[in-house]
Amino acid sequence: MTPVGSGALRPSLGLILPATTQGELAFEAGSTPSNTDASAAHLGELCRQAEAAGADSLWATDHLFWPHPIDEPMTTLAVATVTTSRVTLGTCVLQLPLRQPAAVAKQAAALQLLSGGRFVLGLGVGSHLEEYERAGVDFHRRGRLMDDGVARLRAAWSGDPARPSEYGQEPATPRVPLWFGGSSPAARRRAAVVGDGWVPLFMTPDEYEPALAVLRDEAADAGRDPRNVEPGVVVFVCVGDGADTTARGMAWLSDLYRVPPKAFTRHLVSGSPAECAAGLWRYVEAGARHVIVMVAGAPSLGHFRSLRVAFDAQAERRRGAVLTGVGPA
Repeated sequence: MTPVGSGALRPSLGLILPATTQGELAFEAGSTPSNTDASAAHLGELCRQAEAAGADSLWATDHLFWPHPIDEPMTTLAVATVTTSRVTLGTCVLQLPLRQPAAVAKQAAALQLLSGGRFVLGLGVGSHLEEYERAGVDFHRRGRLMDDGVARLRAAWSGDPARPSEYGQEPATPRVPLWFGGSSPAARRRAAVVGDGWVPLFMTPDEYEPALAVLRDEAADAGRDPRNVEPGVVVFVCVGDGADTTARGMAWLSDLYRVPPKAFTRHLVSGSPAECAAGLWRYVEAGARHVIVMVAGAPSLGHFRSLRVAFDAQAERRRGAVLTGVGPA
C-alpha cells in the first residue's frame, strides 16, 4: 500500500476509475468521444494522468450485468500496472460470490506480481437481485458464498497441507490484502474477523465513526489487532462552483444506480474544491485513513485534480494547527 504516514494528518486519497473509460480523456480535451477511445492505450493514459494528478490509489468497480457499459476490473487493473509505478491498485469491489474463487485467486496473484506488490483485492457481495439471477447464482446465499470463497482464495494461495498435490497455483505471490466493502453489520464483521481493510459506501461521517469503533471491538474479540484492519471509506463527490452542483451530482448518480436522486441526499459531498475537501476531511476526523473518491460526473480527472489540491491544502492547515496548538479553520 502507499504509505499513509503518521496519524490522521497524512490520509491517502484514492480515485475510483470511471465505470467505463471510453470517452473520458476525449471529454477532457473538449472533443467528441468515439469508439476508438475504448482501447488499452486510452485506459493506460487515463491511469498515468491520474497518478500524475496525485492519486494515491486507483480502483476499478465490478458488475457482470449492469444497465450501463462497465469495464472488467481485473483487465482494467492489468493495464494500469503497465502505466503506473507508485499508486496502489485495487478492486472496489469485486463481487466474489459471482465468480469461481480459484480463478479469482489466480488473477489476483498475477496482478500482485505484475504490479510489484501494489494490488489490493477488494471484495463485496453486491445488492442487485437481477444481476445474480442473470449470473445463475443464488442471491440469498451470497453471504455464505463469500465466506466460502474467501477460504478458498487463501487455500489457493497457501496450498492445503492436508491434501498435498503436485497441482498448485504457481508462481507464488506476495500476500494479497483483502479489503471488504459494504456498510452492513455482516460486511463490517467480515472485515473485522478476516479482512485487511474495510471500505464501506453510503455512510455519513457521523455513521462511520461509531461503526469503525464497533469494527475495532469485533476485531479484538476475534483475537486480532484492530490496527491490522485498514479503515477506508468510499465517498461520492461532485466538484463545482455552480448553484446546481449538488443537483447535477445527484442526477448523475441516479442515472448510474437507477434509483431516485434523493437516495444520495446524505451521501454526496459537493461544492467548491475547498468545500468538498472539507467534507472529505470529516471522514478522516471520524477515523478513515484511506478516502476513496467516486466522482459523480465527467471527466473524473477534472474533478479529482482540483480536489487533490484542496485536500492537500486542508492537510497543511491542519498540520499547522497541530504545531501551533490552534484548531483548524
